[in-house]
Amino acid sequence: MTCPICEKRKPVRFCPAKGEKICAVCCGTEREASIDCPIDCPYLVAAHRYEDEHPRQLPPETPLLDVALPSDIAYMHPQLIASIAFTIAKFCASNPAATDAEVSTAIQAFAETYKTLASGIYYERQPAAQVARDLYSAITDSVTEMKQQAARTRFSVPKDSDIFYVSVFLYRMGLLRTNGRPRSRRYIEFLRNQFPEAKELKREENRIIVP
Repeated sequence: MTCPICEKRKPVRFCPAKGEKICAVCCGTEREASIDCPIDCPYLVAAHRYEDEHPRQLPPETPLLDVALPSDIAYMHPQLIASIAFTIAKFCASNPAATDAEVSTAIQAFAETYKTLASGIYYERQPAAQVARDLYSAITDSVTEMKQQAARTRFSVPKDSDIFYVSVFLYRMGLLRTNGRPRSRRYIEFLRNQFPEAKELKREENRIIVP
């Protein structure tokens, strides 16, 4: 028998995504690339553990990297951060095929829109891809509702500049939390794990049985 992917090497690892054994090399190279790995695959968990020991760095060409975030951004706007983060996690729970890349695209577009708002000009920058555009709309609706509720209850309404900074903060966090693979959902899982009691984010247990 040979690996069904490369058709060269001996299959030694059971791949729950493919339902059969593949070789170790293809497991490593195709993981979260051509293979849509379930989050509880033991080989994926081990790979993520290794990645945690080797933090990513943002490359110089990263969009919005020139934005100087307030050092206390996470402490000044915890509710706003939590609201947007929960919106993303909830959207992805309802759209399990969504990836970190699509989340980053949506947050970047949202940040770019609020960058124009903070400068006094409104120019909406919706993503072209459907999933990212739908998430962008979900984030926009959530923030709009939060602003309206704050106004009704006479609480402080978040400024457009604050929303911009928070979105840049979440955008950068996503780039650092993901591993850059096409089908990575590391950032999505990180956000999901911030709300362990939320029923909307619960998933059915998927018990992987390795032959």
